[in-house]
Amino acid sequence: MIRYKQFTLGNGLRVYVHEDFSTPMAAVNILYNVGSRDEDEDRTGFAHLFEHLMFGGSKHIPSYDIPVQNVGGENNAFTSPDITNYYITLPADNVETAFWLESDRMLSLSFDPNVLEVQRKVVIEEFKQRYLNQPYGDMWLKLRPLAYKKHPYRWATIGKDIGHIERATMDDVQDFFFRFYRPNNAVMVVAGAVTFEKVQELAEKWFGNIPAGPAYVRNLPQEPVQTEARHLETSASVPLNSLVKVFHMPGRYDEGFYAGDLLSDVLGRGKSSRLYQKLLKERAMFNSISASIISSLDPGLLMIKGNLNPGVSLEDADEAVTEILQEVIENGALEEEVTKVKNQSEASLAFSEVELLNRAMNLAFAANAGNVEWANADAEIIRALTPTDIHNAAKTILRPENTSTLYYRTEGK
Repeated sequence: MIRYKQFTLGNGLRVYVHEDFSTPMAAVNILYNVGSRDEDEDRTGFAHLFEHLMFGGSKHIPSYDIPVQNVGGENNAFTSPDITNYYITLPADNVETAFWLESDRMLSLSFDPNVLEVQRKVVIEEFKQRYLNQPYGDMWLKLRPLAYKKHPYRWATIGKDIGHIERATMDDVQDFFFRFYRPNNAVMVVAGAVTFEKVQELAEKWFGNIPAGPAYVRNLPQEPVQTEARHLETSASVPLNSLVKVFHMPGRYDEGFYAGDLLSDVLGRGKSSRLYQKLLKERAMFNSISASIISSLDPGLLMIKGNLNPGVSLEDADEAVTEILQEVIENGALEEEVTKVKNQSEASLAFSEVELLNRAMNLAFAANAGNVEWANADAEIIRALTPTDIHNAAKTILRPENTSTLYYRTEGK
């Protein structure tokens, strides 16, 4: 149970406080309600670009990292299709430094043209290194538009076309900032050895005068139910042929999410899972194989990915995977399988919440999604799941017409 208190500033900034005096540390997490799904289709990659720009200096602070380091803190950020998240951990006695830094870059970036050019080059280089110049790096660039036809999840967080970032102007950057990086489009969580009253005081002092922006009302095109299987083949200079299959499944806080999550664990979490036992250990068709989920606020994906052993055809491997999926569709999972993955999932959840920052993030994620109490609901949902729930998830999610399959071939084979 993550305990919290909450208040909202006059400009709309929602603040949650999780007091924990068992540690001398504090975590300050600011989540902005903007991700790659909020971008214009012809101007993608901006949410990720802003993750970089926010470290390039703000209105009164030319260097962001040095003040954090000077007070013994660490900071970082990440962007997803749904959110952009910034966090600082530091000694609680120095927590005001985090308020000062985060409030200044929420107030306004420096909008220095040199910073834009530097971060533009960083993002372009990241695109090349992570997506173009490493084996299988472009997998998601190909999978997303295969699986999604309407929803903006069809492009990767880094962008659909790196040319969008190459052509970004300062006007584009300022427009994006003042549209999304406003207090009324953010959630702040302060956790650790801090009192509720102190956080109220500091929040009002540092954030209270930042003007709100226009209310952002999200109205995204919804992905229609997939009614027929999709298939794509590609090739590159990769070491092994790779098979990837994805299936649409419920979003992170939707009913059925955890049933889909545990279904993926039954199929491909660890060496005792079905896919590993049958296709790697018994039949030796795969060099590696796993199943996982893409946890997103709107309906996401259950993914099965495996690299084949030499001499095994992608067609035969696909057929073998499909046989196992069909068996689960028809018969469900064994009670001992469900018990095992429930225990694993509960243990992972409990272990993750040992970390102060994870607790802060979980509160921020749930509050942004619509109900902060969802941060405390996961364990109970997991415990209540039955083999019947997993079987129903299999019948719904693993339908053949709900699959998108990518054959990633070794070039020339």
